[in-house]
Amino acid sequence: MHNLLRDARYGLRMLVKNPGFTVVAVLTLALGIGANTAIFSVVNRVLLQPLSYPDPDRLVLLEISSPQGSGPGCSIPIFNAWREQTSVFSAVAAYDPGGPGVNLTGGDRPLQLKGIRASAGYFGVFGVPMAMGRPYTVEEDRPHGPKLAVISYGLWQRQFGADPGIIGRPIELGGEPYVVTGVVGRNFHTESQTDVWLPLQADPNSTDQAFYLFAAARLKPGVTMEQAKAQLAGAAQAFEARFPGQLGKGGSFTAVPLRDEMVAGVRTALLVLLGAVGFVLLIACANVANLLLARATGRRREIALRAALGAGRGRVISQLLTESVLLSLLGGLVGLVVGLIGVRLLLQMNPGDIPRIGPLGGEVGFDWRVLLFVLAASLATGVLFGLIPALNSSRPDLADTLKESGSRSGTGFRQNKARAVLVVSEMALALVLLVGAALLIRTFMSLRSVQPGFDRHNVLTMEMSLTGSHFDTTAAVATLVREAEQRVEAIPGVEALATTCSLPLEPSFGLPFTIEGRPLPPGKRSHGGGNWRTVSTNYFEVFKIALLRGRLFTQRDDGGAQGVVIINKTMADKFWPNADPVGQLLSIGKGVGPEFAEPPRLIVGVVADVKDTGLNRDPGNIMYIPVSQMKDGVTALNNRIIPLTFAIRTHVEPFSVREAVERELRSASGGLPVAHVRSMEQVVSESTARSDFNTMLLTVFAAVALLLAAIGIYGVMAYSVQQRRQEIGVRMALGAAPGAVSRMVVGEGMRLALIGVVLGVAGALALTRAISGFLYGVKAWDPVAFSSVSALLAIVALAATYLPARRATLVDPVIALRNE
Repeated sequence: MHNLLRDARYGLRMLVKNPGFTVVAVLTLALGIGANTAIFSVVNRVLLQPLSYPDPDRLVLLEISSPQGSGPGCSIPIFNAWREQTSVFSAVAAYDPGGPGVNLTGGDRPLQLKGIRASAGYFGVFGVPMAMGRPYTVEEDRPHGPKLAVISYGLWQRQFGADPGIIGRPIELGGEPYVVTGVVGRNFHTESQTDVWLPLQADPNSTDQAFYLFAAARLKPGVTMEQAKAQLAGAAQAFEARFPGQLGKGGSFTAVPLRDEMVAGVRTALLVLLGAVGFVLLIACANVANLLLARATGRRREIALRAALGAGRGRVISQLLTESVLLSLLGGLVGLVVGLIGVRLLLQMNPGDIPRIGPLGGEVGFDWRVLLFVLAASLATGVLFGLIPALNSSRPDLADTLKESGSRSGTGFRQNKARAVLVVSEMALALVLLVGAALLIRTFMSLRSVQPGFDRHNVLTMEMSLTGSHFDTTAAVATLVREAEQRVEAIPGVEALATTCSLPLEPSFGLPFTIEGRPLPPGKRSHGGGNWRTVSTNYFEVFKIALLRGRLFTQRDDGGAQGVVIINKTMADKFWPNADPVGQLLSIGKGVGPEFAEPPRLIVGVVADVKDTGLNRDPGNIMYIPVSQMKDGVTALNNRIIPLTFAIRTHVEPFSVREAVERELRSASGGLPVAHVRSMEQVVSESTARSDFNTMLLTVFAAVALLLAAIGIYGVMAYSVQQRRQEIGVRMALGAAPGAVSRMVVGEGMRLALIGVVLGVAGALALTRAISGFLYGVKAWDPVAFSSVSALLAIVALAATYLPARRATLVDPVIALRNE
């Protein structure tokens, strides 16, 4: 300990004595450590920190599994099976994951709130604390039960002035009175920032197989995940016996940790970004190691004197490593500040769909894990970049070193193998990052060139929640749509208005279908499945989706007419490859539940394909249904789980008519508010936001890596020229032309760069597979990306070696030989 303290004091004096070296090294390390700290802060919040619920490790999401995998989502009968036939859970809850919103009415201006319907078990599963009152009970959560509500602490304060008399008082939601039974505790938060919880009131005898709910459960103490899965597998067998074929071939029930399911969509991307920013830190370490090697040359006499006075090699290495660690700790301290600033900037640019980070990243902070990470990264980098210089400097040739003058090192380019290895490593790491960035940039460009199948320009969208009994019938919704069309289309600048349950590129319902008159495949209950979208008459006009065969919907396709459907080209080509589907009959939703039971629909048209689930995915089967021809039960179900979306095509800038459109829609609906106002340009942009975010970050990291690699090779070549001044002077005195000297220096630098490029290409071929899932329109081994990045790195290396080469040609042979 005494030696360590003495080494630390001496190391601090040496760092203070060389402020230029210290500042450059600390800033280089701070850049690498700060970038890692920023990314790790997000990884820590999303992947490492436990959920904020009591005993979060016992929370699971219940899912349907199949040979192809598993996923969340269930029907009411499946939820009932989980709730009634398992004994491994202390509580099971079902809830709608999105919800259409809830209209707070009764005031001067209606307000759309974020609301979900949840079974009574929700509050036990998630351990919801109550600031006041109580949650609704199992008895109250029955079909036709009382209209009750639990509200959030924030809503209680914002809208009701923290009135303690709110408990037991009715509030108006969707024009109907709901009695408030409880106020949720201040510190309870959900991912969607819920304002109000309403009873699910699911029918225990329901046969409705529509998947629109999520289900979560809490494991009983002592129950393992394996035991829960075994119990669920037994429940699946009982369910299949009651509802044959509903789980599909090989289907079963399973459970996954809730946190794992919440972060499944971002885990790989975050780990890739953490690995990428780790490469930046390694390059920074290589640069600082090169600085230390250069500095060690000037300290050779000092180290030789230490050895001559009896200091062993281990003692010398200990001293040099202590100095390196002190340097890295200073870099870590500055890097912590850089990381704090960086994570704020990072979260300002985030795509908005990263789970667990809260609005604008408000949940991301620095806790003990982040501080421990910074400390560990600082210590590790200190040892990493300090070890090579320490080992290289701890074996001085005492006789030669003590005989040399202080101005000579006696080392040439070939003796600087350690520095050459570091530069090669920098170039290789930089190339890997640059190739990754190039692949994502090419993906970005490919997505921008995709034709989505609809016209996104001059279209304004907004949502309206139709919860409440007033719009439970299809006729009432159809009347609202007609009134909205008449009012909004009279606004100057508006061309047409349409409604839908789901915009292009956003999730929609999936339903099975059967083709009348065609035998079913063996063991199948339907001919296939597809996305099911309810639309109004002007939908295809608003989005300019081309009609290929047949006709579009008209006002005559109402509730009193024969049921009709329009399908997309993909579905027509797949199921009628050599025939015209127009005029064929299609049964949709058969076997899903009584709400969906209806006579077969007549296919009246085929329209062009639309990228319905993402710009990077091929179109699937789509079935368009007139909003005026839905069954009342389906309309009521739709209103409970999704909002009605309006799409307005304009002749002018869309947002210029926003206020007028909102005013007319409120009048048409009887005063209901609209929310989530966006242009279709924004909808398309949001669909690629996460990919764009990853591209931006990896490009920034790659640019930093390229800059650090260029600095590294420049430093090595500049130092080599400085150390070889006498040799270069002799060459020039013997007749070497300046061009030959320049080519010699450039050639040595380019050899290092090309070795790094070759190694980097090999590494990139192996590592870019990690981002193959993020690519579109380009392969992970894309030759254009690899060749262009290799050429760019070679050009940067050439530029970095040019200045030292130019300096070499300016060496005065007389002065160089005089010094010799």
